[in-house]
Amino acid sequence: MNTGKILGAFLIATAFGGGLYFGQQSGQATVITNAAKGSSFTGGYDKTADAEVRDAGGEGVGNSRALDHSVHDGKTWVINEGESIQAAVTQAQPGDTIQVMPGTYHETVYIDKDSIRLVGVIEAGKRATLDGEERLNDAVLYSGNNIVVENFRITRYKGNGIMGQAGNNFEIRNNVIVDTGVYGIFPQLGKNGIVEHNVISGIEDAAIYVGMSDNIHVAHNDVFDSVAGIEIENSRHAIVENNYVHNNTGGVLAFITPGLPIKTTFDVIIRNNFIIGNNHHNFGAPGSTVSGIPAGTGILIMAADDVIVEGNIITDHKTAGIMITDHHNAPNVTIDVGSEPNPDRVAILDNLMMNNGYQTIDEVKALMLTELKTGPADIVHVGGGSDSCIINRHRYNTVGIGDFGLCDFTNTDEVVTYLLDTPVPPREIDPSERGKVAYLGICTGCHTYTGRMIGPPVQQIQALYMDNPEGLANYIAAPIKKRQDYPEMPPQSYLDAETRLAVAKYMLSRED
Repeated sequence: MNTGKILGAFLIATAFGGGLYFGQQSGQATVITNAAKGSSFTGGYDKTADAEVRDAGGEGVGNSRALDHSVHDGKTWVINEGESIQAAVTQAQPGDTIQVMPGTYHETVYIDKDSIRLVGVIEAGKRATLDGEERLNDAVLYSGNNIVVENFRITRYKGNGIMGQAGNNFEIRNNVIVDTGVYGIFPQLGKNGIVEHNVISGIEDAAIYVGMSDNIHVAHNDVFDSVAGIEIENSRHAIVENNYVHNNTGGVLAFITPGLPIKTTFDVIIRNNFIIGNNHHNFGAPGSTVSGIPAGTGILIMAADDVIVEGNIITDHKTAGIMITDHHNAPNVTIDVGSEPNPDRVAILDNLMMNNGYQTIDEVKALMLTELKTGPADIVHVGGGSDSCIINRHRYNTVGIGDFGLCDFTNTDEVVTYLLDTPVPPREIDPSERGKVAYLGICTGCHTYTGRMIGPPVQQIQALYMDNPEGLANYIAAPIKKRQDYPEMPPQSYLDAETRLAVAKYMLSRED
């Protein structure tokens, strides 16, 4: 959030007038809730309400964090240094495994078929390395279902390390990703996927960015030296656990970006993570959503609903350990009438929080004064929202949570994972839907309808190309830098001409 906008005079007046929480009155015993003996959260994902799973005969939520990819039982291709990984992908059939031997490979790998396993072979600590030489945009792009990408070292790409484009049942694990531009690992518009045991650093937007996806598990990753560590954006039924998130600008984010076709983020569990010292200066693209995150934010919840924060170690953040805000008090965010702007039903359970808010921004200090408080802030809530709760609030330095009730559950032990026991069926894309799916799976990673994300808003693109879809399709294939205050758009020439024209027509037809 921008220090000039996160808290306004109206917000301060609202917080003051809405009732203040001053803790236990003198002489009363402190009420301590035993989280281990309390009731467990039983809400969240309901498989019976998921038509996609029900109609496919799926068995719903499983109890294992590993997906079953027994479909990978075909031929094994072995690629040695100097050979082309993409050539093997082009020849491979669904069910095949491509083993890439240690060495350095300068290419972009596109996987547009189902059930391909792309595996780097590690020998004596040496990995297969995808090196973009600071000229290539993406390392791995997949649009197929049941895709596995593991064991690679990926570095010096301008756009993305690994990006999913509407692929379901994905596994991205055990990769080392350094300096890949906008995103490190970016599953977009996917369902039923896992991101685990990756080490990611030096990313100018998000090291791990889950966009418009469902039933996701992000676990055991080490993310650092990036603007955002882990983002759950416009996504549902996600668990973020057992990650080491340190020295980013913001640690773990759950939020709604206005202007995207999917308008909600809800049912997110952030638990058992080490979220330590995320005070890195913000080097995000100017004007982008993440460029507004104040350095020193451990967890940021923006407009997302039903977010549970439990069992994390959150220490050494100069702005706040946990910040909860609505859209109206967030910078670089345009209001979307289709997105409910408030964070509702946020639950703060037991977390270890120390040395947060020790050098917070002036606006937080001002808000604290409305509650006659000074000093550091572990938890900061600004703006609207309802029905949120907390246990053991006496443990934390807080501001703005006077209307938080006492949670009626104390842990999430009964929720092991939101991954599904059986794979989600592949998307059946009607030819008439080709442009829409490409727009959702690719374009919305950088463009919202009215606001600035990474690239310019769709409304501006429509103004330029409304009567010229062919011109937009050509630009998509070979863009040139037109705006000095925006990053260079990567070419999408890997899309065939028919798809580029279809996505151009769809983008120009959008109204929200």
